[in-house]
Order: sequence, then structure tokens, then C-alpha cells
Amino acid sequence: MQRRLLLTALAAFALAGCGKSAKTEDPDMLSVAATAVPHAEILAFVKPALAKQGLKLDVRVFNDYVQPNTQVAEGRILVNYFQTAPYLAEFNRAKGTHLVTIAGVHVEPMGAYSRKWKAIADVPEGATIAIPNDPSNSGRALQLLARAGLITLLDPKAVSATPKDIVENRRNLKFRELEAATLPRVLDQVDLALINTNYALDAKLNPRRDALAIEGKDSPYVNFIVGQESAKSDPRVQKLVAALHSPETRAFIERRYGGAVIPAF
Repeated sequence: MQRRLLLTALAAFALAGCGKSAKTEDPDMLSVAATAVPHAEILAFVKPALAKQGLKLDVRVFNDYVQPNTQVAEGRILVNYFQTAPYLAEFNRAKGTHLVTIAGVHVEPMGAYSRKWKAIADVPEGATIAIPNDPSNSGRALQLLARAGLITLLDPKAVSATPKDIVENRRNLKFRELEAATLPRVLDQVDLALINTNYALDAKLNPRRDALAIEGKDSPYVNFIVGQESAKSDPRVQKLVAALHSPETRAFIERRYGGAVIPAF
């Protein structure tokens, strides 16, 4: 119930400022694009502390990975908070944008989930595996499957690997590449789905309890505050980063997500 109320409130104040430009907005207002869980929840936590400093957060919640970058690149929103560096690099390459990472905040370990099987060892011959269709998350998912012993990759460290880079597939697994946000909805249709933690949490999955395989604490996939180069020196962004890197925020993340989201500062 608390989460539903929180997300409703987030959506309400997200819509309130959607017509503004980041370049012309109130100097005491900071617009941030974010996905709902955990990013918007973490931003909601730091909002009161920033308000005491005279800075109001305008959080605009998105349910995809494209619009938050597009809106920032077009100058409609100042920064976003939802993505890893490999995803950003691929987005910049594909879209011709020049967004940059500003500060790392947390890691969301990717997990492998199933409604049909209780363990990775149970995944049968010819099973259907659903993975994200964007290059950085596709490679991340395949790396996790390789570490779990289901496949062998040509380059185990390739961040943009696709099923074409699989050199050994003893169980003759079949792969479906789908938009990351849709993966929780196809769990009943596949044997295994590789799901980003933000979408897993939003679908009421508990990564530490429900994932058959999950990335460790040493995952390099840190979630960053991202913006245009000029945003790095913006005092509003610097205040946001300081609030996100505070001991209070670390304690909130650890308490709220119980290891499903790991502070990276």
C-alpha cells in the first residue's frame, strides 16, 4: 500500500512540470527523469533534504529506457537516473547523442527468473529464454547465463554480446529478445527470463528470494545520474549528487531493498 501511494504521488508531481524546459526552468527546481522502482523511490527519499536547501525536485517517471535519455538530450529535462554506463554508451552511439555519466549511485543485480523451474539445473533441453533486446542488457544477461553454466560465449566479457556470440549451447536453448520492460509479463510464457532489478521489483519479484541466478556485489553495472556535459557543474545537480551519496541515503537503500539494490558509493 505504501509503495502504491508513493508511486501515485510521484506520478502526480511528475505530470505537474512536464511542459517545462530544463534550460528555462526555475533555478530552484531540478527536473529528473527516472524509472519508478527504485530510482523514483530513492529520489522521493532525498526530496525533503533538498527542499531544506531550497531545491525542489521535479521527478518525471518513465516506464521505458529511451525517453529519459531523449528528453535530456533535447534539453527538456536536466538529468536522468535509471541507466548503466554500457547502456548509455550504446544509446549515444546509436542516437548520435553526447550524454555523460555524472555520479554513480547504486547497482541493481540482474537476475534470472522462472515460474516453471526451481533451479538453474532444472532448465531443460530446448528451453525458451527471454532476454532484453538492447545491446548492453543483452550482453549482461548472456554473461549471467554463462556464469550459471548454461552457455559459453565467444568473449565472456563482451558487454554487447548477442545470441550470435554463443559458441556452446549444450541444452539447445532458444532465445527471445524482448524490450526489457516487458520481460516480467512473459514469465508464464517462457522457461527463464533475465530481468533488470527495477522491473523485477515493480513486478513484485524479490531478487534475493526469487532469482535462480543473480549478479554479485562486484557487478560493474552501476546506475548513474546522467546529463549533458554542462549539467556536471550545475549547482542543483551537485546538491542532488551530495544528497544521493549521503549516509542517510545509503541506509535507506540498504533498509528498503534488503540487498536487491546495492549502494555504489
